[in-house]
Amino acid sequence: MIVASFGNVLLMLMPKQFSFAAQRLAPIRLSLFLLAAFIVCRCSVAQNTPLLSGGIGFFTNTFDGATSYYPIIGPLAAVPLGKRVLIESRATLLEDFIPKGGGQEGYDHIHFVALTYLQADFIAAPHLTVVGGSFLPPFGTYNERLTPFWIANFQDGPLISGLGTMHTGTSLGGQLRGSAVSRRKYSIDYAAYFSARSDNEQFNAARSSGGRVSLYLPEQRLEVGTSYGRLLQGTHENFFGVHVWWEPENTGLRLRSEWAGGAHGNGYWIEADYRPMQFGGYNSWIGRFEPLFRMQQTFKTDNHGGDPLPGVNTQRADFGLDYNFPHNTRILTSYSRQFSSAKDVNIWETGVTYRFLFPAWKGR
Repeated sequence: MIVASFGNVLLMLMPKQFSFAAQRLAPIRLSLFLLAAFIVCRCSVAQNTPLLSGGIGFFTNTFDGATSYYPIIGPLAAVPLGKRVLIESRATLLEDFIPKGGGQEGYDHIHFVALTYLQADFIAAPHLTVVGGSFLPPFGTYNERLTPFWIANFQDGPLISGLGTMHTGTSLGGQLRGSAVSRRKYSIDYAAYFSARSDNEQFNAARSSGGRVSLYLPEQRLEVGTSYGRLLQGTHENFFGVHVWWEPENTGLRLRSEWAGGAHGNGYWIEADYRPMQFGGYNSWIGRFEPLFRMQQTFKTDNHGGDPLPGVNTQRADFGLDYNFPHNTRILTSYSRQFSSAKDVNIWETGVTYRFLFPAWKGR
């Protein structure tokens, strides 16, 4: 009932030009979501309880005066097989409505359905987990931690988010990860992977390898890490990354930052968000507000290669204000000003997200 009610709200928010098309395609989206969840849950054994999670969202993006609309569903499944094996999967079901160009009225429509990843995790030892399948490459922080739209503070990712993810954002192969050292005052985490080349539509990946090492200081609530990736097909390229996350205790402030560089350019982003917990805590009506700021820059060293960076040096400032309702519902709003030699533009974005989490069936 929650999903159906949320879908009705999305249809009410859509412009009349394509509300009929969205209603006609809604059963298709729902059927694909249920089919994906059913297939994953069939892998479960009786004594364990698989979890279904994910989010439902509706976003608008006004870029240089042209507004696009994005209703989206992102189901996620976690299926334990005994005490040592976990099957994880996430999918994306997206309807993309973009204004027609050339002075035409109306919208073009793009329907997108794909698995984001499908992996098996095997706990081989207390400090080692072996991962196999299609997974997100462990480069930097954004790709693994912040790409779920019900988690990220801003609707769109940083300009450098594609660096180090080998053009596809996913890998197909194996990964070793875990906590190398865990002490009261610090811990060191690691991840290393190898990916084969795949041109499959659902499991597209490039031949590559790399990894990440992070140091976490719990008393300071500070994480510092570095990443490395190497593309092993076509023109071989190296990618480097550094990230710093800091959450000062009892302040309601979070600071996140990342730098990444490749053969043809580099860039950084710094993001700060604040919850005014001093006015009755996070659950007060004031504490649910979340002002945001993100500064980012990219620098091109040459015009060769097909990296995801803008074609020219670009600066962008993002200002946002989110509101966190009870029951995992959020409203996201932001304004961005982007500066480059190509063109200076204004970007307005709004969205509403709902995160769901429930067991696929009762445990026994």
